[in-house]
Amino acid sequence: MEDDLETQVCMLQSHMDGMIERAQKNEDMLKRFQDLEMRLLSLNSLRELIEHIHDDAKLVFNLESLSLVLADEDDAIRQFLTEDGFRFDEYPSVLLLSDVSLFKSKLGLSQRILLGDAANMLPKEFWPTGKVVPETVAIIPLLRRGVYLGCMVFGSENGVRFQADMATYFLDRLGKVLSVCMENTLNYEQLRRSSLFDTLTGVNNRRFFEQRIDEEILRSLRTGDNLTCLFVDIDFFKKVNDNFGHQVGDTALRHVAELLRSQLRSNDILARYGGEEFVAILPTASEKKGVEVAERMRAAVANSALEMPEEKRLELTVSIGVSTFVVDQPGVSKKIDRSVLIEVADKALYLAKNSGRNLVLSGGEIVAEPVSEQQSA
Repeated sequence: MEDDLETQVCMLQSHMDGMIERAQKNEDMLKRFQDLEMRLLSLNSLRELIEHIHDDAKLVFNLESLSLVLADEDDAIRQFLTEDGFRFDEYPSVLLLSDVSLFKSKLGLSQRILLGDAANMLPKEFWPTGKVVPETVAIIPLLRRGVYLGCMVFGSENGVRFQADMATYFLDRLGKVLSVCMENTLNYEQLRRSSLFDTLTGVNNRRFFEQRIDEEILRSLRTGDNLTCLFVDIDFFKKVNDNFGHQVGDTALRHVAELLRSQLRSNDILARYGGEEFVAILPTASEKKGVEVAERMRAAVANSALEMPEEKRLELTVSIGVSTFVVDQPGVSKKIDRSVLIEVADKALYLAKNSGRNLVLSGGEIVAEPVSEQQSA
């Protein structure tokens, strides 16, 4: 009798220990999830939101893989991220889909989380091409006011990790929180873009340029990559306004801006600096590459006359100055003020205009100085 009682006590104790252990794990999970929630709710930048959810969700939910799939019918999200310096090559599992009807057709209208084997459950459009498909997945819809913003896919190599009968409280909550964050951030980005955007030419404005060039200088100091700046001026633009009027002048500005932008990569930045002046930032571009891009810009404008009423054509040209920031010792070099890089390009532009216009000239390289031992300390 005593043996039976002792056995029951041991079994009860073991059961209690198991319950305590599970409660501690749940408490730890809740704390990590609440920390993730607070971080997400504190972010305004779309780039930061995507980077945080991508990196932090893996840690919080102990995932081998994931993908974040966003509805981007008009390419606005891609443009926001590109302008903000988001590196798509570093986040291949962030997918932007222009065909937003896929979400409704693949996930349905129930707005519930889908759990199960990836082979049966995961649409190929929701997973990065070339990446190993996990064994099981949890597909978390992202919706606001009945509209799909996208979905998030958690992947596991454990064949029983995500099953239809598992509890989904944390996943449900994450989906709702992330949907709110995504909607708020997209609204913020629209507002921010309107204040950093030149409505006449359709490119960024000077304020945006000044923010981004500071960020790119700091990035170059960290990575050791080159950074090239182009300063562009439309030749004899005052004569365009005087001879044809300001409406034609505005059309000419839009025409030139479009041609300049067509010669840039997706991660390059073009902005209207003021009047008929434009500036471009070319991350990772050497002086030689910067001059090549500037030459393409110059030729594109010179070879594309502006069509006007009565079959008239307005011939336009630009002069361009180039400067390049070079970092020989990444991580231990002094920061330069953006005005230094701009001034060198501006002086090269001035020389190009005085040398006949419709010309590209480089002001050369600005080499970052190493930080002294005392400054480093």
